[in-house]
Amino acid sequence: MTVNEELFDKCGGYRKLHSFTLATLIHLETINFCKRFIPWQEDTLGKIAGQMIGAARSGRQNIIEASERAATSKETEIKLTDVARASFAELLGDYEMYLASKDSIPWSKKNPKRQAVGKLWLPEFEYTDDSLHDYWQYFKQVKVMFTPWFEDADDITSANTMLILIKKTMVMLHHQIQTQGSKFVEKGGFREKMYQTRSSERDNVVDPTAPSCPDCGKPMQKRKATTGSHQGESFWGCTGYPECKGILPCEPS
Repeated sequence: MTVNEELFDKCGGYRKLHSFTLATLIHLETINFCKRFIPWQEDTLGKIAGQMIGAARSGRQNIIEASERAATSKETEIKLTDVARASFAELLGDYEMYLASKDSIPWSKKNPKRQAVGKLWLPEFEYTDDSLHDYWQYFKQVKVMFTPWFEDADDITSANTMLILIKKTMVMLHHQIQTQGSKFVEKGGFREKMYQTRSSERDNVVDPTAPSCPDCGKPMQKRKATTGSHQGESFWGCTGYPECKGILPCEPS
């Protein structure tokens, strides 16, 4: 394993996430929804449409940035994933208010339409070395699954479809945050890995004058006592520490 493999976590790969594909679908269809059902005459400053589209974009873009930052900052990855989830929560509220403005309420869990949309599930993204092209071919196939619901002439149906997809995406992002947190607890963050990698590399540098460990035969490394009656004094410590605790005194210089 190279130093880079030890030090840097994998990053990118967000196109394989179902949350990202749903976020892309939500972003595009929010643009279409606003064009179809929020006429400029009723939104002359573009605030309603602008904020809805902005929230949808923020959700998608923060998934991308979180994935790309995973290599060097687990903390940033978790924060950006949480920002993505918060952006979709904001968008969810906008669609709820749209329904309220039409004197309508979200579909019940028992509603056949809600159940039909909820059963639609995404296939896995399979790709070659032409992943950018492959992804958008894949996305077109996914979009076809939802097109009848998005393009329904009834705005209430379209709005409810968006609510279902947004809530599903938020659940996925919640699970991603939990997984990211568990990995951080298990493996630590980038700064910890930097320290561990540097310490390992330092320990691998052998002083040609160093004696061999009397216990295991490995080369020894000059260290300084940090505690006890010999604090500040140099000694030879085994490079196999902590498995081997062999020591030798250093000759006075």
